Amino acid sequence: MDGETAPPLCFWVRGSWPLGEALERSVAVVGARAATGYGQHVATELGYGLAERDWTVVSGGAFGIDAAAHRGALTAGGLTVAVLACGVDRPYPMGNTALFDRIADTGLLVSEWPPGAEPLRPRFLIRNRVIAGGTLGTVVVEASARSGATQTARRAIYTGRVAMVVPGPVTSAMSVGAHELLREFPKARLVTGVAHVLEEVGRIGADLAPLSRGPQRPTDALDDDARSLLEALPRRGAMGVDRLAGRAGVDVRTALRKLSLLEELSMVVRRDDGYALAPPATPRRGT
Repeated sequence: MDGETAPPLCFWVRGSWPLGEALERSVAVVGARAATGYGQHVATELGYGLAERDWTVVSGGAFGIDAAAHRGALTAGGLTVAVLACGVDRPYPMGNTALFDRIADTGLLVSEWPPGAEPLRPRFLIRNRVIAGGTLGTVVVEASARSGATQTARRAIYTGRVAMVVPGPVTSAMSVGAHELLREFPKARLVTGVAHVLEEVGRIGADLAPLSRGPQRPTDALDDDARSLLEALPRRGAMGVDRLAGRAGVDVRTALRKLSLLEELSMVVRRDDGYALAPPATPRRGT
């Protein structure tokens, strides 16, 4: 997997899914144990959205972001995999025992250490290479300056996987590590939701995220001349065609043609002394 740690010799698995099949379409969602409400909300939404689209959600089973991602996937009725730093018969932390039982019932608990193995500190960093290498991409939701989640993202980059980062408030200590990943690694991608994640790990041309657009306005469909005439009209009162054409920078013939179009669109009204902006439409009262 990298130059620091040898690859696993084997895996112990608790659950009924074949490991290769479970990881074939998988995304890791990792982050801080001391997650904020914002981070837990985002991780839950990612876990739910990915599972709803038949992607396996992989994480480490820890408190905070990991647990939120697992729970989101379980709520969606999807598949989730917890990669442990101890034996699959003694999941850690103990506070997540009920969560691990739910994962084992419908997904998988995975470890490269034999049953009975203790959750020693170095094993958490070692197991991160399995999370990074066994998935198509890793999403870091929240991470402090010194975080195992950022190490997982680095391992993903080193092994040719996609590393993704959810931005957070610049005032939060749980955003420091995540933002530093974006600064340090040009290959790391900023994502804000499931659509962005799928665009990075999905099929080329088939999983593109929709472009973010503002609200559509009636003037968006106008050409430059019509828009110039509309903007040249006074907020109050009317203006003659000759003067209006001069203010808009178009010839009189073009002005007459475009003003007729604007009148049809109910954007201007014709008066005896020229053209004026149409009054705003008033909503009809219900009967």
